[in-house]
Amino acid sequence: MALLITNNAGIFEINGSLNSQNATSLKNYFEALINESSFIVISLHHIIDLDKTGFQVIIALYKKALSKNKAFYIVGYQNQKVVELFKNEKLRFLLNNNAA
Repeated sequence: MALLITNNAGIFEINGSLNSQNATSLKNYFEALINESSFIVISLHHIIDLDKTGFQVIIALYKKALSKNKAFYIVGYQNQKVVELFKNEKLRFLLNNNAA
């Protein structure tokens, strides 16, 4: 499944597979958004597949937002695949239960 990003009342929902084939597109999209916004919420609830490259891009975006003093929230507790990946990388603390 292709990657689809939708803005749902200020929450950017990522749908489909996030992998090495489309991680750069996601990175470019959110880097532009980080430059324009002070508050970003992304939802990983509808991610079907998340590989290491996609995961690393999300973490890099989080770090970039923090370095620019921007709020960057990652929600995804309803997606066990996402939770397990964050847990295995010892970054589960970055996941939020709900949108801010």
